[in-house]
Amino acid sequence: MPIDLLTAADAVSGLTSRQWIGIPLALCGAVMMSLGALYQHRGVTKVEAATSDAATGLSIQQIARLFRRPSWVIGTLMLGCAVVLQLGSLAFSPIIVVQPLGVVSLVLTTFLTMRATGIPFSRVKWLGLAMCVAGVGSFVTVAAFNARERVITQDELLTVFGVLAVIVVAYTILFAMLRRRFKAIFYIVGAGVLYGFVSTLAKVTINRIQNDNFEWLTLVCLVSLLAGTVVGAYFVQTAYASGPPDMVIAGLTVIDPIVAVTIGVVVLREADGAPWPAFVAFLLCGIVAVMGVFVLERGQTPAEIAASKRAVLEPGDASPRGR
Repeated sequence: MPIDLLTAADAVSGLTSRQWIGIPLALCGAVMMSLGALYQHRGVTKVEAATSDAATGLSIQQIARLFRRPSWVIGTLMLGCAVVLQLGSLAFSPIIVVQPLGVVSLVLTTFLTMRATGIPFSRVKWLGLAMCVAGVGSFVTVAAFNARERVITQDELLTVFGVLAVIVVAYTILFAMLRRRFKAIFYIVGAGVLYGFVSTLAKVTINRIQNDNFEWLTLVCLVSLLAGTVVGAYFVQTAYASGPPDMVIAGLTVIDPIVAVTIGVVVLREADGAPWPAFVAFLLCGIVAVMGVFVLERGQTPAEIAASKRAVLEPGDASPRGR
């Protein structure tokens, strides 16, 4: 049976009992994402210490070694649970309600990383964290009261695919030219953009299935979703080799929802009829949040990077035999 479509304002202020289920699912998913990121970072750090620098890209040998690291496998299973919970939340609730809740994982990961390294955050990193949380929260709050969930047409879906194709081509060129220069931030931004599209495609797929509209285009959506997840996962693992997990989670929880909401506003026309101040707010909040990621990256000192790796390495892990 087709789902009832509500305005975003109605969705936020008057969720049905069924729609409320998506919120605890999204919060549990955010916690699992945080813990999974910490465990995966542990595994990647150990593999890098036992082989070679992976900051410019994991090799096939290093990827194979990851599957033999218990910490990385546990982290991957946790992230798998996070994905299932996120998909479940999207099945119950509008994307503008549950997607921003991922910022909880940024806060949790930040404090867990600080506790593990024993190094207090500088004022610059606190500023970056505040900008990320405030920017994302404000961005999606404005979107929530100026957008509406609606049935996605075939033309709109094709436009999403077209935009995604352009971004993939552009990023492939940048990947070949600049990956050795920008290292972590390059992979973090790439993963955030990809996962923003993945979140959108997931919501589109669920929406079409719930509305009895499963056909070839929906299948393409599903395949693209899986491909984006795999490539994004590779970017995330490489980013772990260049910095602490809180930096990676910052990029994902800021850029992912902004990309997803932007697609909803520009391509899917979910903000049709919104007053012009809302669009100004979209732009300003998005700029603040993205700048927060770069402030976090700038405030990341070599001592913090070394401490994050030192906190997870066990005696003997730095040798080629370390497992």
